[in-house]
Amino acid sequence: MSSTKSLFNTHIPPLSDRMRPKTIEDFIGQGHLVGDGKLVSRLVESRQLVSLIFWGPPGTGKTTLARILAHSMGAFIAELSAVSSGVKDLREVIRTAVTKQDLGIQTILFIDEIHRFSKSQQDALLHAVEDGTLYLIGATTENPSFEVISPLLSRCRVLVLKALTEAALNTILTRTMKEDIIFRSHPVDLPETSRQLLIQSSGGDARKMLNTLELAMKLSLNQERISEETVREALQDTTRIYDKTGDYHYDTISAFIKSIRGSDPDAAIYWLAVMLEGGEKPEFIARRLIILASEDIGNADPQALPLAVSGFQAVHRIGMPEAAIILAQVTTYLAAVPKSNASYMAIKSAQSRIQSAGTPGVPLHLRNAPTSLMKSLDYGKGYRYPHDHPDHFIRESYFPEGQEQRFYQPDGSGREAYLLERLQKIWPERFGSDKE
Repeated sequence: MSSTKSLFNTHIPPLSDRMRPKTIEDFIGQGHLVGDGKLVSRLVESRQLVSLIFWGPPGTGKTTLARILAHSMGAFIAELSAVSSGVKDLREVIRTAVTKQDLGIQTILFIDEIHRFSKSQQDALLHAVEDGTLYLIGATTENPSFEVISPLLSRCRVLVLKALTEAALNTILTRTMKEDIIFRSHPVDLPETSRQLLIQSSGGDARKMLNTLELAMKLSLNQERISEETVREALQDTTRIYDKTGDYHYDTISAFIKSIRGSDPDAAIYWLAVMLEGGEKPEFIARRLIILASEDIGNADPQALPLAVSGFQAVHRIGMPEAAIILAQVTTYLAAVPKSNASYMAIKSAQSRIQSAGTPGVPLHLRNAPTSLMKSLDYGKGYRYPHDHPDHFIRESYFPEGQEQRFYQPDGSGREAYLLERLQKIWPERFGSDKE
């Protein structure tokens, strides 16, 4: 036990750094990017460098993938944080890259939280990326189309990383318990209840899970097992202040969104105040409200989306402190109106269908026929114009043959009650029952 204490007292990297994969073969998760024939793996195998932007939640492997790419290609990697770096730091990296280039060594500049770089900072980087002095790999939790200038974004491939699945997190936990220096020197039991709590409380963030595990291990130094109670203790931090770059940032926006989804305007205003008092960017909050307006309200109140969009535009023009009033108006309205996730579920269902069944050809009568050749091939032939018929509707098939399926499931909330009634009337075989 004393040897374990001395290990904890020794200056060693955090557990999340100690377990960071060094090779693409050891990387866990992001199966759509890593694995046989996948893009990142192909880049590693071909040793081809391109500028990339990794967009995804925290703890999903953005920094790790950047380091693996650099290492596998023998490139020099310079790492900057957009929170603490400026134009001077960029110019120093560019000077170093020029020197390395003369020696035949390629340079990768990894910028963490690139969405926090100002336009002038991004402009200072643009020429070096354009002329191949260095390759850029940016990491961001924000939509890069909002935060990265168009000339720079157009020179990068945007790769979307997803929150890690429970299976991936479970694999990381198992590997950690077997391979980490501290856990090998002092094996402890991790009961299934503790394991599941670690996984489920992480929100798909491997770094958060491992940080919690490390703290729980320290709290369990005199025990042979990490109990569920100890994990809960490690998860608690009532004195934590709002940190725009840390876990609490994501936990708070989550609480804010869930309060609106749960139709509690008072709780939503509380979390809004927490974020604004902590210095959160109002545009960040406004963008989340736009997403929520479609995902959680949708056609139950079609005014929710234009209000959220108008709110974003007003916040962008006005700025703080008055932007808080605008955000409060949008927040309370979205929290108070009826809710429906039918539009969100419809597109997810349709995407799942396409991914599993593929995309058949477009029926001829639905194809566009702007040229005589296309018309001779029967493009558009047989199409019937709905406005030429009573009620601007005619029974027609708009699916590929044999592909008809109900994706949109309005539940009758708010304005969707009218939409459901109309759809039941005109498409009775699909919408005749809202229990499908």
